[in-house]
Formats: sequence, C-alpha cells, structure tokens
Amino acid sequence: MMPSTRAPGRRSNRKSNRGVLSRCRICGCQTLEKFLSLGPSPLANNFLTAEQLRRPEPYFPLDVCFCTTCWLVQLADVVPPEAMFTEYLYLTGASQPMRLHFAGLAADLVERFSPPRGGLIVDIGSNDGTFLEQAQAHGLRGLGVEPAANVGAVAQGRGVETFTAFFNMEVAERIVREKGPARAVVATNVFAHVHDLDGFTAAVVRLLAEDGVFVIEVPYVVDMLDRLEFDTIYHEHLSYFGVRPLSLLFERFGLQVTHVSRLKVHGGSIRVYAQRPRAPAPSRAVSELVAKETAQGFGTLDTYERFAQRVKALRDELVGLLRQLKAQGARIVGYGAPAKGNTLLNFCKIGTEILDYVIDTTPFKHGRYTPGVHLPVLPETRFQADRPDYALLLAWNYAEEILKKEGVYRAQGGKFIMPIPHPAVI
Repeated sequence: MMPSTRAPGRRSNRKSNRGVLSRCRICGCQTLEKFLSLGPSPLANNFLTAEQLRRPEPYFPLDVCFCTTCWLVQLADVVPPEAMFTEYLYLTGASQPMRLHFAGLAADLVERFSPPRGGLIVDIGSNDGTFLEQAQAHGLRGLGVEPAANVGAVAQGRGVETFTAFFNMEVAERIVREKGPARAVVATNVFAHVHDLDGFTAAVVRLLAEDGVFVIEVPYVVDMLDRLEFDTIYHEHLSYFGVRPLSLLFERFGLQVTHVSRLKVHGGSIRVYAQRPRAPAPSRAVSELVAKETAQGFGTLDTYERFAQRVKALRDELVGLLRQLKAQGARIVGYGAPAKGNTLLNFCKIGTEILDYVIDTTPFKHGRYTPGVHLPVLPETRFQADRPDYALLLAWNYAEEILKKEGVYRAQGGKFIMPIPHPAVI
C-alpha cells in the first residue's frame, strides 16, 4: 500500500516506507477489527508554505482498529515519525491554558513524590521546554528529549537543556551515563505517538531510578467516545488508551500503574503514574476506571461501531449547518488551527468555499496554509479587526477560555459554532 499525493487537479502515488499494522501494539495478537475510516488524510501538522501549495501533498489512510484481546484502539497505518516530528509547528508555551497545566503538573510531581533538590527530571517530547521550566523552578534538574530541532532550539534559548533525538534505548543509555538515572520520566501527549511501545517502555525502565516514577498524559478513549471527539484521531496519534491496556503493557516491564487522574485538557485525558512494585499499592482510582471501562462496553466492538455511526451523522449535521449559514450570506472563519481541527476540516471537506481563513496564536503557523483544504492561517489580530459573522471553534478544547477572551466580539453580535459533540451556535 502507498500514500497518495494530491496536487491541484490531479492525484498520484509514490513509494513510501509507511507500514501497515498486522499485530496489536500492546499484546501482539492479530485480533484487530477496523471500525472507522476517516479517509485519505494529510498529516495534521503539515502546514504548508505558499511554495509548497504547488507541489503534490502526501495523503495517508486514517483507519482506526480495535484489539478485541487487550482493548487497545489504534491506527492501522504507521507514518514514519521523521515525516511528522523533525520540524514541528506547535509550541506548548503559545497557549496560556497549557502553561498553567504544566505548572500544575510540576507542582503535582513535587507534592506526590518529593524528589530531592537537583533530582533529574527527563521530559520526552519536551517541545519548547514549558514543563521543564516549571520543574526547574522547583529546584529540579531538567533535561528534554525533543526530535524537532526548531522547537528544541526555543527550549535551549529558555535555559532548558535539550537533546535533539527520538527517544530510544540508545538515548536512555546516554542519559544514564552522562546525567545519572531519572527520578521522574515524563511523556505528556507523546506516548500515543509511539509505534514501538515495547522498545519505548523498556528504554524508560532503563532510565528510571529504582524509586522513580514514569508519568504519561494521553487522551482518554472513554472521553473520546463519550464526547464524540473523532478529531482527536490523526496520524501522530497511533494509540488511544484506556487504563486496562496501559496496565497490561506496563506489567510486562515490571511496572505497575499506581494512580490515574482524569484531566480536562485536550477534551479529556488521563495522567497515569507507573512505578516499580515496591511503590505503594495502587490507588482506588485505577481499579475503578478499569471497572468503568468494562461496564460501559469498552471491551466490545459494538461500542466502537456505534461511535463510527455517530461520527458520520455529526459530519452531515455540521456541514449542513455551515452551508445553510453560507447560503444566507454569512462570513465564517475558523478559530484556532490545531491538528485536531485539520482532521475535522478534511473529513468534513470544509474548505475555502465555506471558511475565509483560520486564525491561531502560534507564530510558526502564520503565513502558512492548513493541510489538505489549504485555508490561510492568520494571526488573531486579523480576527479582532475583521469581525466575521461566525467563527467555527476548531480549538473547541479551549472553548471556555476563548469565549471569555472574545467577549467584545460576542457582545457586538459575533457568534461561535461549536462542532463537538453536536454542532451548536453560541
């Protein structure tokens, strides 16, 4: 199988080393059932320059499977990570809610585990160093591992030491050799990106001190289905985790899940703590969430097939609403240019015939075009000066903050369109 490429007026094929999954990433079995296809899709963070618009754009299948043995939800197709993460156009620090979130994570680590002053904290997929800045403010020693050189350079400029690399056993060995073992290894919104979960977890175990803790944050599959958050699905996110499959994975590497916290961030996530069994017994939250996943049918294929049906109904309802407003002469723009928004735009085929442009706070995206539908990305000052009739809230996970921020726009008659979980005009 090959990716397709799309250019104005034509499509063609080219060779790729993209892989197609035949076995589950966690249990290795072949009991994978495809339940949703979002069609050929471009890479969600591949924002294009004007010059790149003239070239064919690669598209990859976006098919989602369920493992009936361990319950892991996962993509069938694997895009080489070098195609997605060598240059990255998302900056954690560009979002005030995310800055506050990572300040809370740093404080939580210190309160729960009391690492000694100067203890090593390694952040895998450290982006611009926002979390490690907060950890260092607590007297901890931070080290980032970040494959995207452009955002790693931002972190270095902020005083956060960063290795430019994809994390693996070789990197773990280097860190232990040069810095010593880590009191905590953190991977926020990274673990879902990993194809070789066994190799990654083994490298984390090598890096951890005997009394260390591994902390991950991932979108929670329960929230994704309950809230119809299909736009969480894109090629970077290879896995969509529940607590049960994570527990099974970690147990194979001598770790146990000791606590799980549910978070509002990114539309509903879980923060998972894993330690060697000498740690305190797991909290009740772990068994309670596994029981909840079981009782609500997250181990049955029917649950996921119903989700797929609801996704298609949502698409039809949203496109119908937008076309109706456009037919009435309304001017509509997109608010936010997150990766999730590009899944929504491409699956629903919402392009320049409906939206004039999208705005975003990330400077790296300004002057570029969204993948697939090629909407221009402009700074938020354009939105404030332009005052369109409607704004499609692509960054709906920050809805509360955005609605407060744009109080003047709303007071002057501007309206937001919330696409998830049901299209609604606010």
